[in-house]
Amino acid sequence: MGDKPKKVSRQKAYTLLVEVGRKEGDGLPEGATGGALMVYASGVDEAEAVRETVAILKQADLAPLDVTGYGTLEERLEMGHDISDEEKELMQRALDENSVVVAQMTPFYEEDNGTRH
Repeated sequence: MGDKPKKVSRQKAYTLLVEVGRKEGDGLPEGATGGALMVYASGVDEAEAVRETVAILKQADLAPLDVTGYGTLEERLEMGHDISDEEKELMQRALDENSVVVAQMTPFYEEDNGTRH
């Protein structure tokens, strides 16, 4: 009878797209005007996941400008998103480690006509 009830985590993994500007020491390539990061972050809700992500990116000398939330795995599947096994593993890692996992970073560059690519 000494079994302890399993602690049920209220954490969920959220998919976030974070746009970053330039900041000294940010690690973005020379000539880049900023970038986008695909992030998986744990939180009890999306707002907490966003706050944690922004705080961690600032600690890493990045300059977060905008965050777009795409929801949890379940929400994304309901929306018809095609989610790879690798993506699911990264979401699970964010949950298991109660962390922020940066899955991809894409630098932005200005073209002569002022549009990004």
